[in-house]
Amino acid sequence: MKLVLKLYASLAEYLPQGAKSNIVELDIEPQASAAKIIKQLGIPEESAHLVLVNGLYLEPGQRHSNAFREGDVLAIWPPVAGG
Repeated sequence: MKLVLKLYASLAEYLPQGAKSNIVELDIEPQASAAKIIKQLGIPEESAHLVLVNGLYLEPGQRHSNAFREGDVLAIWPPVAGG
């Protein structure tokens, strides 16, 4: 199943080969969850601060049980600091 992954700011270093800018298309298992994808990419859990699926916020408690559909977009941002 195809999924579009977008990683922002410092998380871009975790993008797999073949990524264009901050975006890559991944082949995922049908039962993959956001948490599983984050772990497979080696992203520290605390660094995946804001997680969206098709533009909708995915709460931390939902990241282990969400289901994806073909063509979904998973976007992840790290915590933001500054002022």
